[in-house]
Amino acid sequence: MVGALSAWAGGPWLESGNRGDVVEIATELEELGYTRLWLSAGFGDGVPSIFGELLAATTRLQVASGILSIWHAGPQQAADAVAELERAHPGRFLLGLGVSHAPLVESSGEAYRRPYSRMVSYLDDLDAASPPVPPERRVLAALGPRMLELSGQRAVGAHPYFVPVEHTVQAREQLGSGVLLAPEVAVVLEPDAATARAVARRYMDGYLQLPNYTSTLRRLGWSEEDLSGGGSDALVDALVPWGTTERVAARVAEHHAAGADEVAVQVLTASGALPRDEFAELAHLLL
Repeated sequence: MVGALSAWAGGPWLESGNRGDVVEIATELEELGYTRLWLSAGFGDGVPSIFGELLAATTRLQVASGILSIWHAGPQQAADAVAELERAHPGRFLLGLGVSHAPLVESSGEAYRRPYSRMVSYLDDLDAASPPVPPERRVLAALGPRMLELSGQRAVGAHPYFVPVEHTVQAREQLGSGVLLAPEVAVVLEPDAATARAVARRYMDGYLQLPNYTSTLRRLGWSEEDLSGGGSDALVDALVPWGTTERVAARVAEHHAAGADEVAVQVLTASGALPRDEFAELAHLLL
């Protein structure tokens, strides 16, 4: 492996009934050698307490919000949370920020206007907060050229989500060296094509309804036919590596070879169960 390997988690990982298992898995990820656990902040108000619990249960594992929506937590809320986590666990929490998506924001009753400008203003407020959140303690969910540029100028780097390896190539070219590039990559450890693609399409379905993602895929050359009907087989295969553990590990390594400093692997399972065994299998090949 030429770069760091992290774990990405959301959905069931945020359910209160799974909290004990999630904390236990975090300790296992640390023992296996994963660099960081990226955990979705969900769409509630503020910064969830789970980040502190994960840091308290581990000693070396880095933890990041992947991603905190700037529409669901104010900058002072975020700054206060980062300051508290920094006092208790110095240097181990990374604040991942994103502009979310129009349908998700507007469903909560807020108008989704000028998201890029809103992010710039949010970062200004983090700079001015007491205490401030320094750029090295924040990362941006960047897809398009302007947000990628901002992630290099105002944060430690970029955390693209739902992107094929071609995006990693272009993002590294734009960011240059010395700027963190940590794409999320969803995978399915299943060798049967029909089964694996069915699992992948269940995951992809909602994302293919969100313009931020579909616009990015169109810029990369994917057609309307590729984006419709749950995604063409080619698109599924590009976005969600599947197959044997060896095959999936090789596909993850492609992102490292394309310029990723860190790949945040999200393991999808047919049952929706927390994928502790699958993370262990990947670690044995990639770490």
